[in-house]
Amino acid sequence: MLTWTRRNFLRGISLGVPALSLSRFAFAGARQPLGVQLYTVRNLAEQDLPGVLAQIRSIGYEEVETYWNVYSHPAHQLRQMILDHGLRVPSGHFDYDGFDRKLDYANELGVRYMICPMLPKNMWNFVEGFQRAADQFNQWGEKTRALGMRFAFHNHDYEFQQFGSKTGFDVLMERTDPKLVEWEMDCYWVTQAGQDPVAMLRKYRDRIRLLHLKDRKPGYPTSHKLDAAAEHFTEVGTGSIDWKKVLAVAHQQGIRYYFVEQDTTTLPPMESLQISYRNLRKIMGQV
Repeated sequence: MLTWTRRNFLRGISLGVPALSLSRFAFAGARQPLGVQLYTVRNLAEQDLPGVLAQIRSIGYEEVETYWNVYSHPAHQLRQMILDHGLRVPSGHFDYDGFDRKLDYANELGVRYMICPMLPKNMWNFVEGFQRAADQFNQWGEKTRALGMRFAFHNHDYEFQQFGSKTGFDVLMERTDPKLVEWEMDCYWVTQAGQDPVAMLRKYRDRIRLLHLKDRKPGYPTSHKLDAAAEHFTEVGTGSIDWKKVLAVAHQQGIRYYFVEQDTTTLPPMESLQISYRNLRKIMGQV
C-alpha cells in the first residue's frame, strides 16, 4: 500500500493525480483522514444530500459527522447513502432534548460516537445547569457504552463563564466519569472563550477524542456568551489559530477524528471547505 509522504503528494500534484486519490494527508508519516461536519453545508444538504456527499468526497474528505436535520432519513438509508459516496460516518451530533430517543437510531446509523452538541439555553447561566448536564452525560455514557458506542460532548464558549471559583466547563469535566464521557473539542470556540487549544489538548489528553477544526479571524474580543458578536469564523489556515501546533499535539496524542466545520461562511460553503482542505493538507505535510 502506498504511503502518502509529502514527496509523494507533491509528485502526485505534478502528475495531475485527481483530488479523490489523495484522500489522506502526509501527517507526520501517517495517513490521517479528515472529515466534514455536515452542519457547514446544511442549506445544501437539506436540498440534495447525495449531491453534497459527492462534492465532499470529490474534495478529498473521507468522513462526515452528521447533525440533527439529516435524521429525517431512516438510519439505514442515511448510512448507505454515506457509504455509497465513499465516506464513513464515525460520529453524529444529537440534541440534548430527545437524546435518549435517538440511541437506537445512532446505533443503526453505525456511529462510534454520539455527540451532544450543546446544552439547552436555559441551563447556560447557572452552575446547577451544568451539574444537571454532567449527571445526564454520565447516564448517556452508560447507555451508549451498552450499545457499543461512546458518548462525548461538544463545547462552545458559554461553558467557560465563571461561577465562583469554577467555570461551567470545570463542572462538566470534574463531575463526569472519564470512562463514560469524552470531549469533542471545538478549537474555534475554545479560542473564542480565551483558552488555548494546545494547552487544552495537553491538559485533557485522556478526554479529548475528536476535534472540530475551524479558524478565527484575528483582532476580536473573546467572550463567554454564545451570540452573533462571538462569530468570527474563517477558513482553516486563514485565521489566528496556530494549526501546526494544534495538529502536532493532537497527532502525538493519537486523536483519530478531525472534522472541518464553519458555522457561517462568506464564500459558498463548498468553496470554504475546499480552502480549508487545501490549507490543512499543506499544514499536515509540515507537522
